[in-house]
Order: sequence, then structure tokens, then C-alpha cells
Amino acid sequence: MSLLPFGELPPFRPRRFVPATLALGDWEAVAPFFDQLEARAAGCTAVADLEQWLLDAGELSAALDEERARRYIAKTCHTDNSEAEKAYLHFVEVIDPALKPRQFAMAELFLKHPFRSQLPRAKYEVFDRATALQSELYRPENIPLETEEAKVGNEYNKLSGSLTVEFRGEEKTLVAMGRFQEEPDRAVREEAWKLVADRRVREADRFDAFFDELIRIRHQIARNAGFPDYVAYAYRMRGRFDYGPEDCRKFHDAIETEVMPIFRKLQAQRRQKLGVERLRPWDTQVDPLNRPPLRPFSTSAEMETGVQTVFDRMNPQLAAGFRGMREKRLLDLDNRKGKAPGGYQYTLNEARLPFIFMNSVGLQRDLETILHEAGHAFHALACREEDLPLYREAPIEFCEVASMAMELLGAEHLDVFYTPADALRARTVHLEGVIGVFPWIATIDAFQHWIYSHPNHTRDERRAAWLAIMDRFGGDIDWSGCESARATLWHKQLHVFLYPFYYVEYGIAQLGALQVWVNAQKDPVRALADYQAGLALGGSRPLPELFAKAGCRFDFGRDTVRPLVVRVSDELHRLALQV
Repeated sequence: MSLLPFGELPPFRPRRFVPATLALGDWEAVAPFFDQLEARAAGCTAVADLEQWLLDAGELSAALDEERARRYIAKTCHTDNSEAEKAYLHFVEVIDPALKPRQFAMAELFLKHPFRSQLPRAKYEVFDRATALQSELYRPENIPLETEEAKVGNEYNKLSGSLTVEFRGEEKTLVAMGRFQEEPDRAVREEAWKLVADRRVREADRFDAFFDELIRIRHQIARNAGFPDYVAYAYRMRGRFDYGPEDCRKFHDAIETEVMPIFRKLQAQRRQKLGVERLRPWDTQVDPLNRPPLRPFSTSAEMETGVQTVFDRMNPQLAAGFRGMREKRLLDLDNRKGKAPGGYQYTLNEARLPFIFMNSVGLQRDLETILHEAGHAFHALACREEDLPLYREAPIEFCEVASMAMELLGAEHLDVFYTPADALRARTVHLEGVIGVFPWIATIDAFQHWIYSHPNHTRDERRAAWLAIMDRFGGDIDWSGCESARATLWHKQLHVFLYPFYYVEYGIAQLGALQVWVNAQKDPVRALADYQAGLALGGSRPLPELFAKAGCRFDFGRDTVRPLVVRVSDELHRLALQV
């Protein structure tokens, strides 16, 4: 029985080069196709031959990528299934290490090919740049280190997904416990929060041990590639051609000067409405007027149906895309024991279809998550006609514009789930979250810059650095008696463990998404059309051009941050007057 929720999905285009029956998990079966491609490269007698060679190489790459995706999806849907874990680790430990040198060889053949310079520049500019970067960073000695890194990350996922607590006679996942942070009874919130925090703190040594190992591995990878530290390596590895560490520091400063005053003002309003002397960690998610928690749906099936209605209202193309995902069972939305934490959209690269994974428990933030991941899914669907796999993957900074803009645009239709009054509440919660996420993004990004700029630090030094950054961006929360939980709060942020330096992208993208939202206030039809036009470019153009196509400017300094967060603050004030 398959561990995947979806069944057989045919390739978007019939295979031309890769046999339909090829065992993609058997390297001995796969390797001859790389042999064929390498032998063919020299035989190209025209530019058209080289372009077909690139398409055949892309077909093989997409097939292998989808095989990896299927194994990852099965493993995260069932972290307690040993066969799923074994299949995924086989790909990580056997296929990936064998694949990387062959991919490097293919990149080198392309970069040295006599017809490379004759390819249409406008079409291949980004492809050429990315291939050159792949060649630049490749080091054979890093392959086993990357395998080791993936295995440690898998252990982190297993531990995170396995954690449960006993709460009032029932075993509950830590994700499921989140709903109690919206309970009006402050004693219930405190009990639930401390139970979860204590459970994480009990595993702090294990989380820290995983991270110590990841730092060691990553620093060695960077040194092997000729970089002074992992900061410099990560910026190249993530293809950050259009900004650098100094730009990120300016972003941190912009958050401190432009967002933190608004964030603290919202915290003060919350404290006053709750009638408490000090805000505690368990006071941040409850309704400040102590109204019952927002409960938009009871089951994931209800959520699916409601979200479909939202997309039906917004746009026929979006509606058809989501309906197709439902029909093909490309959704796994419920929280359950043994399921990895978090949420993601993973594109099945050969079928060119998106899969959405999340852990819904009936909260407002679940609606935000499904809209977010649907934005990613629409991005994948918009690029289906592109035959170069690289161009079906946009830079993360723009991928997150797709998702965050969909949160903002979809939030205009939350009356599908709520009464008019509760829809106003839900929009308020969402926009307050937009303000609140900027300091957290700055916290995580500043922390990662510190970590990898000081690769030989001790755990005590890391703790001190984290707490100093929390002091800068944490706002006015009283953590007395919960110091250990505050010091290890970053353990729950899976990006720090699994996707190093993947977090500031959310901040850059949120600024782009807010621009789409502001545009939609003026002309919703034009704004959505621009958004979709940007998505359709995939990764075929440089980052600033993708932003421009979607009607945004690529900038994340103070001059861009200030008017956007003021606009959000004004909208929150307007919503408050309607309550």
C-alpha cells in the first residue's frame, strides 16, 4: 500500500529520453543515461542540438527530482514508518552522492560547449548564470558532508515530530496544543504553554547536539569550497546575486526603527485590553477582548471546501488549480501523531504538480497556512509549460511573494468561514501577524548571521547571542520564570536546522506581498493579473524583474518598509472602528 495520498501521476509531457520503466532509485540503472548525455554533448552540430540536449538532461533531472520528492513526502507524512524513512535515506545516502558528480560533469560540458555562446541570450541568461554557480560551488569532498547534513536534519525532524504531552488525560502533539493558546481562560493558556515549553526544554541538549553537528558540517563545506565562512558560502549557494549581508543588516535596522514601535504599540494595546499588568508568553495569541477563539472549521474537509469557495470568488484560474489538486488528492492537511511538523508545498517536478502538506487543527492560522501554501501551488501551476526545470523554480524571495500575497488577497474573503464580525477579527489577527512576523524574521536572520560568523562558538556564547537578539526584537513580553524556554525558543524554528539562511526571504517577500495588496486596494483585477504574470515567469528572469512584473519594487530598506507598515497600521485602525 502506498504511503502517498496521491496515486499514479503521469509526466506532464510524455518522456522522450527516459524510459517509463526506469527504476529511479537504482543508481546502476540510472547511470547509463548520464553516460549517454555526456557522449552526446560533443556530437551537437547546431544550436538546436544543444537545446535538445538540455531538454533531455532536464527530463532526467525532473524524473529524479520527483522520485526524491515522493520519498520525502512519504517520510514526512509518516515519520514513524521505518520503510518510508529507509526509502528516503537510500536516496540521500546512495542516489544523491552518485548524482552530484554527474550533474557537475553535465554543467561543465555545457559551460565549455562551443555552441553555448550562440544560445539566445535573453532566454538562457539566468540558466547560464545558475549553471556557472553550480560549477563554481561543486567540490567532491563536500558530497559526503552534504549527505551527513541531510541525515542529521532527518534526526531533527524525527525528534520534533515525535514530541507529545499529556494534557488533561489525553496525549497531544505539540502542534495540537497550539489551539489552547487561544483559550480565554488565562490559567488554561499558561498550563498548556508551560507544558509544551517544558517538553521542548527537556530535549534541549539533543536539539543543541544536532545543531552543533550541523554547524561543524556546514563550516567545513564552506572551507572546502574556498570561502572564509558559511555566511559567504550560503549567499552564493542560495544564488543571492542581487543583495548581500550588508543589505540584510539594513533590513534588520529598518525593522528596529520602523516596525518595532508599531509592534510595541500593538503589544501595549493587547495588554490594556486583556487588563493585565504584564504580557506573558501565553498572552500573545488569545483574543485581547477574551472572546471565544476563532474556530473557522472543524475538519480539514471543511477547510478545503471553504478555501475552494474563496478561490472561486477570486479568479477562475486559481479556482481550477485548487480544484484539480483536490481531485488528484495532492493535499495532506490534518495534524496527527507521527507526522513531521510544519507545512510545505513540494512540486512533483515531472508531473509538474504541487503537493501541499500541513498540520491543521482548526485554527485561524491554519487558514493562513493553506492560503500561503496554495500561493506556492499556483506558482508551480503557472510554470507548467516551461520545459527547463530550472525555470520552473523561482528564487525563494519571489516564491514567498506568491504565497504571502495569496494570504493577503485571500483574507479579503474570510466571511466564507466566519460571521461578518468574526471575519473582521480574523483579518485583524492576520494583519497583526504581518507586523509581528517582521521582528521574528529579523531575529532568526540576525541569529544565523551571528552563528555562522562565529563557527567555533560555545553553547553558552550562542545562548547569549540569541538572548541579545531577542532583547532587540522580542518586544515587551515578561519571560520571568520561563528563562530556559526563551533561551531555546529557536529550537522550534525548523529553518535554522534544515534550511540555513532561508528566512530573510520571508521578510523580503512580505514587503513584495504588501505591495501587491496595496495595489489590489486600488485595482483588484489589475493587481491579481500582475501577480499571475509574475508567477508565470517562474525563475526565467532575475529577481528584480520578477518583482517588477508582479507590480512591486525589489527593495527592503527603510524607505520601502516605512510606508507599507504604516499602511498596515492604518488598516488595523480602520478595522478596529468597525468592531
